[in-house]
Order: sequence, then C-alpha cells, then structure tokens
Amino acid sequence: MSNKLLFADLKVIDMSSWIAAPVAATMLADYGAEVIKIEPPEAGDGYRNFALMASSPTSDVNYTWEMDNRNKRSLALNLKTEEGRKVLRHLVTEADVYITNTPHPMRREWGLNYEDLAELNPGLIYASLTAYGEQGPERDREGFDLVAYWARSGLMDLVRAPGADPAPALPGMGDHPTAVSLYAAILTALFKRQQTGEGSHVHTSLLANGIWSASCIAQGVFAEADFTLYHHLSSHLFTRLLYEASDGRWLQFSMVRTDEEVDMLFTVIGRPDLLLDPRFVSAELRVEHGNLLVEEMKAALITQTSDHWMQALTDVGVPVALVGRVDELRSDPQVVANTMTVTPTPDVGMPSVIKHPLNIDGLATRPAGRAPDLGEHSEAILAELGYTPTDIARAKEQGII
Repeated sequence: MSNKLLFADLKVIDMSSWIAAPVAATMLADYGAEVIKIEPPEAGDGYRNFALMASSPTSDVNYTWEMDNRNKRSLALNLKTEEGRKVLRHLVTEADVYITNTPHPMRREWGLNYEDLAELNPGLIYASLTAYGEQGPERDREGFDLVAYWARSGLMDLVRAPGADPAPALPGMGDHPTAVSLYAAILTALFKRQQTGEGSHVHTSLLANGIWSASCIAQGVFAEADFTLYHHLSSHLFTRLLYEASDGRWLQFSMVRTDEEVDMLFTVIGRPDLLLDPRFVSAELRVEHGNLLVEEMKAALITQTSDHWMQALTDVGVPVALVGRVDELRSDPQVVANTMTVTPTPDVGMPSVIKHPLNIDGLATRPAGRAPDLGEHSEAILAELGYTPTDIARAKEQGII
C-alpha cells in the first residue's frame, strides 16, 4: 500500500485572508496538498493577530493561526506592484487550485478574476469566497461571518430566547462551516476536471451558508408558509426553552416528545400534580398555557443540581441534555473517542488542535504541523520558480517580497 497522501500532487495557491477561504486550503493541505499562502509583506494576513487580541482567550501560543493555517508555506508578495503580480501569475500557471476572497474591485484592478487566470491555466480550479455572492448589488461588499452569515441570513433574529435582544455570533462560527462548503466545491470541480480536463470557477458565500444553516425554518418563507404558530410556539412550547439547575448549569428538553415522557418528567421533578392540572393535561393545552408551565418548570428544576437531574431523568428514560461548556471539551469523552482533535508536531506548542469534521477511514493525513511565519518561504518559492539569487535579492530590496 502506498504511503503517498491523496493530494500530494496538488498545488494550491491560498490567495485569501482570515478564516473561511484559508481553512478550505488547510483542509487540502491536511490531505497532502502543497499550499502556498500569499500574504502582503509586513502586515500579513490580519488573522495572525486574532488570538493576540484582548477579546480572545489569553495564551502564549498563537492558537487560532496555528489551527487554521497549519501545513502551509508563506510567500510575502507585494501585489501592488506589477512585478509582484507577475510572480503570482507564474505560480498560477503551475497551480491546480486558486483560492481567493480578495474583494472584487481589487481582483478587477489587478487582473485576478477567473477569466484572467483561466487564460493562463485553463485547467485551474478558481475557488471564490465572498460575503454576499458573486452577483447582485452587493457583490463588491466586504463582510465578516458575524454580519453576512449570522445577521443578514436571519439566524441572529431566529436564535434567541423569547423577549431577548438579538445576540452576536462567536467569531468564526460561520466561517468554519463555510470553509467545508468551499472545500466541497473544489473537490467537485477537481472530479469534473478529471473527467473533462476543464477547469472551473467555483464559489460560495457567507450569506448562502447562513441561509443554508437556517433553511429548516427559512425554506418556509419560500414556501409562503404561515409563521404565526411558529412564532407563538417559540415562547410557549416549554420543551424549546432552557432551564437552570441550582449549580448554574442549564438543561435542555427539546427531545421530549411523547405524553409518556412528559408525564415521567413532571413526576421526577416532583410535580406529579401537573399531570392533573387542567391547563396542562394535553399537548395542545400545554402550548396554550406554555408560559405558565415554563414558570412551574423553572421553579422545580432550580431546586437541585444538574447532576441530580441528569441522573434521575436519564434513569427513567426522559430525554434530557446538559448544555455544555467550551472549557469541558478537552476532556469530553465523545471528543476524545472520535478524535475530534489531533496531536500536532511539537513545534506548534499545543497538546492538541481541533481538526476539521471530515473523516475518511483509512485515508492518511499530514501531521498538524506549524503554521508559517510571514514570508518564511518567500525566497525558496521564488528559487523554485527559477529566480536567481540576484533576482531574489533585488525583489527583497524593491519590496516585492
């Protein structure tokens, strides 16, 4: 059996910044692709600074950069110069995949649209990530996932407790699943190229992925559905809400669906009287008087710890879930058993790194190696392109690399 990684012969240009588009390149790198990350000299990708911000958990390790840009090489290239763009075009002629989230106005100005690069390499897979889509009045508008994925799609408005204000998303919450979509589009295009020999322009957007995430509800809009009952249930269906235990942990009952489960729930929490309460004796009445039932549930569940309720309810088959905390993930038995993290190489400086959610049994991946320093491989990459030491020295002197 060959030990060669699946994408060992794949050459990828990561002409993107921040999270969604670069992570698609990282996924290709994990399976062996040679990924060259293009960054502006001096400033680099702004995401290099994310873990260092005061709003991020404090660490001596640049953990988000290491997680999302592992196994790449960095070429610091000044694309504001014609010589810099000449280097990039040279790379494109030898590449299989070009990943970009460069704003459209800049692509047009620098001649980096799909049509421009396809002339140089007809077999190129040109993967474009935008905030709002390739067409339409906002095609040139920039945006992060907190805005384009979370707020604009309607997710921010939908995902909140009754009466609560809309809440912001976590950074990267929409970027990482969007990266998987872009990766899927790239692989589909590579399969097409295998059959036809032709390259492709593939693309997705943060907005499209936000709508897709909201689609179990959002599709109702396109079906001209009536949302009256849905909005009513959001504040009256007691199983949709969360309940606090005495230790400050929260319990979830969204999987409680049958009358038998409801009966057992009321009994275990010490309120069998609710079974005979005329306001709650049927599913329809529990919805009609849902706001009152919620208050009764809250008063009962706050009297004991989450451990007590989890054990007591599980013992009698009532579906209950404990709302997890992120600081518990490292020791979560399901995370550990399913290798949702990997052990990186020692130079990364962390004991484990979260891996992407794809799993293909028997398919080897590259170890999670260190993410590159800015411009770490600039000279080596130019030498591979045929530039002489004199050429490279001149490029450095002129600020091209």
